[in-house]
Amino acid sequence: MKKIIFFLFITATLTAQKSIHNYKYVIVPRQFKSFKGEDKYQINSLVKFLLKKNNFNTYFGDETFPADLAKNRCLALTADLADDSGMFTTRTTLKLTDCYNRVIFTSKVGKSKIKDYKRAFHEATRKSFESVKALNYKYIPSENEEMNVSSSEQAPQNTKFIKKRAAEKPMTTKTKVASAETLYAQPTKLGFQLVDNKPEVVHKILKTQYPDLFILEGVNGMFIKKQPGIWEAQYYENGMLLIKTYSVKF
Repeated sequence: MKKIIFFLFITATLTAQKSIHNYKYVIVPRQFKSFKGEDKYQINSLVKFLLKKNNFNTYFGDETFPADLAKNRCLALTADLADDSGMFTTRTTLKLTDCYNRVIFTSKVGKSKIKDYKRAFHEATRKSFESVKALNYKYIPSENEEMNVSSSEQAPQNTKFIKKRAAEKPMTTKTKVASAETLYAQPTKLGFQLVDNKPEVVHKILKTQYPDLFILEGVNGMFIKKQPGIWEAQYYENGMLLIKTYSVKF
């Protein structure tokens, strides 16, 4: 019993110690859960702009991610703008959640009484961001990330030896991109399995809270909507980032 209590205490402590400054990126979906339609009132574009203005490194969910983010989704927070408007007042709240769907930050409620919907949502959102500005965000790697970086760094080597190894086996940093092929989505308990014309299962994908983003089962990667009907699988294989494009029929 004492061991269990000690484990829970350590876990809670580590969780509490990780602040918003320990997250390197913020992913902004094309459509927030409270809004109907992608970039309704251009609100998603505004949120991305305001996050960037406040020093956050931001990406839309369907953009190509940096290599470290593609490999480790937990480097990023995911933004969501909640709409709690009434009949006469527009109210918005920004929430940032981590890869475990835990809320790391909630802004103050932004309010507007403008009658025009777009202007009202923009004014309310800008007021919500007053509390984001107060964070004075600056990325600070967590201790675990610093340890990973340190362990990957090697001591200086003999220059001749490095040149010899490079000549023997040059490193490749190119991304492999496969041509688009058609897959068919079959519902499963936690998401879908994607099959080709044979039919053989090509990928299994797991649902997230966002309709344009899935987790690839069995590999360290994601399945991202690029445009209507077109999806990208991004994952690592033998140290190389693979990006494969598919036409998916759901």
